Amino acid sequence: MSTSTDEHLFVSDLHLSPERPAAVALFRAFLAGRARGAARLYILGDLFDAWIGDDDDTSPYPEIRAALEELGAAGTRCHLIHGNRDFLIGRAFARGTGCRLLREATVVDLAGERVLLMHGDRLCTDDVAYQRFRRRIRNPLAKRLFLWRSLAWRRGLAADYRRRSGAATAAKTDAIMDVNQKAVMRAMRRHATTRLIHGHTHRPADHRFVLDGRPAVRHVLAEWHDDQGEVLVCDGESWWREPVRGA
Repeated sequence: MSTSTDEHLFVSDLHLSPERPAAVALFRAFLAGRARGAARLYILGDLFDAWIGDDDDTSPYPEIRAALEELGAAGTRCHLIHGNRDFLIGRAFARGTGCRLLREATVVDLAGERVLLMHGDRLCTDDVAYQRFRRRIRNPLAKRLFLWRSLAWRRGLAADYRRRSGAATAAKTDAIMDVNQKAVMRAMRRHATTRLIHGHTHRPADHRFVLDGRPAVRHVLAEWHDDQGEVLVCDGESWWREPVRGA
């Protein structure tokens, strides 16, 4: 489908890093191509596999910043929600790219419909250990202390965290790592919406259910890989998914 100034694009879980040059190239091509001409691009968390601070100038981060800035200059506004891997993205990144940082639960109006946007990790309430860890590392004091340390120290800690996270994830059941439907319904009631978009779980699907007697839908965004990603598109009337493929 052709691009339109009425289109809103939604992506998440790109997990960009220096170790994934093909994924970085795929995202930069997406910004220079498919994303151009859309009204807005929403990145719902985990744009990066690990973000240790806005002062990290390791390649390809400067190139990604520049590509986002160019997208904004072309007329597409970019909005970003923190994920569990990049919650340290701050104001300097936003100023340098033109991206607008959104709250972890944000409602946007699309053609008169209230749509709730989240990363999704907060909805995984069955994973009690993770929720406890999440509260601890997102404490403002903990974040300030981390950012106060040297880049080398932060890189080492982030690498260690990724190793531990992979081992912990492998030991958990699929059910624990998925969202809790009761938590989903509570969030949607709290924000007075019947449509939710989130990522995090890497289980792309469109879940339809009934919320307080009304039809509701939960769109789960796909994880991006080195050779393919996916974008959820809304033109104000219809919703659909499109693959994003490399050259």
